[in-house]
Amino acid sequence: MTEIFQTILYQPIFNLFVGLYDLVPDVGVAILIITVLLKLALYPLTSKSINAQKSLSELQPKMDALKAKYKDDQQTLAQETMKLYKEHKVNPFGSCLPLLIQLPIFLSLYWVLRDGLSSNNFEMLYAFIQNPGHINTVSLGIFELANPNIVLGVFAGAAQYWQAKMFSIKKAPQKAGEGAKDENMMTMMNKQMLYFMPIMTVIISTQLPGGLALYWFLSTLAQALQQHFILKKSKEENSDVIEGTIIE
Repeated sequence: MTEIFQTILYQPIFNLFVGLYDLVPDVGVAILIITVLLKLALYPLTSKSINAQKSLSELQPKMDALKAKYKDDQQTLAQETMKLYKEHKVNPFGSCLPLLIQLPIFLSLYWVLRDGLSSNNFEMLYAFIQNPGHINTVSLGIFELANPNIVLGVFAGAAQYWQAKMFSIKKAPQKAGEGAKDENMMTMMNKQMLYFMPIMTVIISTQLPGGLALYWFLSTLAQALQQHFILKKSKEENSDVIEGTIIE
């Protein structure tokens, strides 16, 4: 299993990383290019994930209403929930697939950066990739990417906050009646996640090599931008509906 992982993921990414460093002798720029290439490759899956997350976010008030209505009947709750998903053509697992795919890539990149930034072991290089002998771990003459970097960790957390903020739910208006109670409950939970995830991102990324924190920041920023444009496009396509009121 380890050999398969090395052959399929680790070795290609390691060679891509070293090859890019040979062309552009700045480790930070090499990480930036790798991030862009990975995001382009995963763009279709990420788009589906964002749309699925958007659909789930929009359905959340109705799901909360079902939970309140069938709180003592779990079987009926499960049936009604699946019926709701089917009615609105929502795949509850649609937002998970890209994460499952990106996790082994993230782990591979972690080991690539660990090896590439902390040692001079280039035994895994393909024959056509030039051995640089040594990789300078300072990017732009500022960021030391072999050691934990608090600044990059904070940047990663800020990007995570912006990404989560787009799906934050506003407080339901009082005129919404009983339905507002469920939406306000969801708003409270959403705000907790809005701050919890970025804080965890900062804590974790500041314990990792700066190169991985840089990738985390760039990757999250790229996905946040993609998410922003998808949501903006969706809003424009539904511009005839404003806060539940149809404009004739």
